[in-house]
Amino acid sequence: MKTVSTQKMRELDRRTIQDYGIPGETLMDRAGLGVADVVDYVAKMWGYPDPPILLFAGRGNNGGDAFVAARYLKEQGYQVDLSLACEAGRVTGDALSHLSRARRAGIEIREFPDKPDWEDMLAESRPPAGGIVIDGLLGTGTRGPARGPAAGAIQYINMLAGRCLVVSIDVPSGLNSDTGRAEGDAVKADLTLTMGLPKQGLTEPCALDYVGSVEVIDIGIPDELTAPIRSERELTTAEDLRKLFGRRPRTAHKGNYGHLLVIAGAAGYAGAAAMACRAALRSGVGLVSALVPAGIAPTVAGLVPEAMVHAGPETGSGSPAADIIQHWDRNITDFDAVLLGPGMTTHLHTRHLVEWVLDNTAAPVVLDADALNVLAGETARLARRSGPLIITPHPAEMARLLGATADEVQSDRFGRAAQAAREAQCTVVLKGAGTIVAEPGKTPSLNLTGNPGMAKGGMGDVLAGLMAGMAGQGMAPYDAARTAAYLHGRAADYAAWRSSQAGLTAGDVIDELANVFKEVSAR
Repeated sequence: MKTVSTQKMRELDRRTIQDYGIPGETLMDRAGLGVADVVDYVAKMWGYPDPPILLFAGRGNNGGDAFVAARYLKEQGYQVDLSLACEAGRVTGDALSHLSRARRAGIEIREFPDKPDWEDMLAESRPPAGGIVIDGLLGTGTRGPARGPAAGAIQYINMLAGRCLVVSIDVPSGLNSDTGRAEGDAVKADLTLTMGLPKQGLTEPCALDYVGSVEVIDIGIPDELTAPIRSERELTTAEDLRKLFGRRPRTAHKGNYGHLLVIAGAAGYAGAAAMACRAALRSGVGLVSALVPAGIAPTVAGLVPEAMVHAGPETGSGSPAADIIQHWDRNITDFDAVLLGPGMTTHLHTRHLVEWVLDNTAAPVVLDADALNVLAGETARLARRSGPLIITPHPAEMARLLGATADEVQSDRFGRAAQAAREAQCTVVLKGAGTIVAEPGKTPSLNLTGNPGMAKGGMGDVLAGLMAGMAGQGMAPYDAARTAAYLHGRAADYAAWRSSQAGLTAGDVIDELANVFKEVSAR
């Protein structure tokens, strides 16, 4: 999904209205309906029955979207509460039309046109547990810090965020949609529903604390208008990924969907190998074989009964021996993809094993965690290999790979991901809030699914297993990487919506993976 500037999006809206005869009122209705549909979906997963929906609107088009969303949500049976951060008489144009329709639908609109009104609410109110807040205060046309009642309303929403889920329309109010910077008070959303195409500012690292997960609402901008657009970065969406998933024939068997080899684990790290295998099995791959040190093989086999677990020779510290594959009765060329790294430790044998695999298979290889750490600073060695390669560094691992600091990586995530992809001539997955997938010759792709509950051990093992499973099914490395990143984060969102962020575990994400495939494939 291409990213655009605010000016470009405004031009797309104008041409859609003028050249294609689609009224602005209709575009606004589509936007509000899209918001209502997503909120309804989230509400059904939310842990509270019949959550109250609290909508906050300004006088512009974002307010109009909120008026539409309120009407549709009321029609669906929700209790809606609509507050206006201005006098109703200041609402004009298409937004006014939808304000009138909301009133005719029986929605009471409360007006708070002065900042002291919001200050009084801040002092007196207690946030309702389990409510869903919809932010429709300020849109992409806002420049400079929020002022007056809008600033007061933003502060009030951020107070509610302590116990409510916050959904922002198009862009979190107070955030610059081109730079991603908060120039004053800005809403901290859990979910941003942006219209038409994602705005450039939503993809900036400085915006991550404000935008939460990002979804794009299709409002009917004609493809003829968006096709010529070129952007320096893209946002991964479910719509982008659907074309990668075809219908499975009724005559399909496990041999049709690839055989993945997972080489992982060491003494004390059986869980890493097991989680990678469990996630791989959820990817849709036909078969998963795990080759692990003999000391942990019974544990891994017990944790993942669907995988074929094989015990191999180990070092004195319990990590895989360098010649673990040579002592096996299988040939590495028997497999459609190979994953190395989860829980292997950085023993000298690990390096020899990684190099042997890179030199002896033409199948896609995913290097994760310690399999990558043993080649720190050696992007040229990564470039010398026999087949496709995906690497999955977090910021500290990327820093070691490039001879930089973690702060330098974080201050230029897109640039460093592209640098590593260019030097190692491979697909790079720079993990973290806003995972970036880069590959030479392709536009870098940003993933904005996921939530802070993923700051837990084991999450990287799950991502690596899922990604390798996608590659094992024949998906191109770039597509396997961005698909896995999207589904991994979305599974964490689903799990957090059903329970909580604080209580989220890597196992919860694995369990949710089967459900999130419905976003990209009905099969």
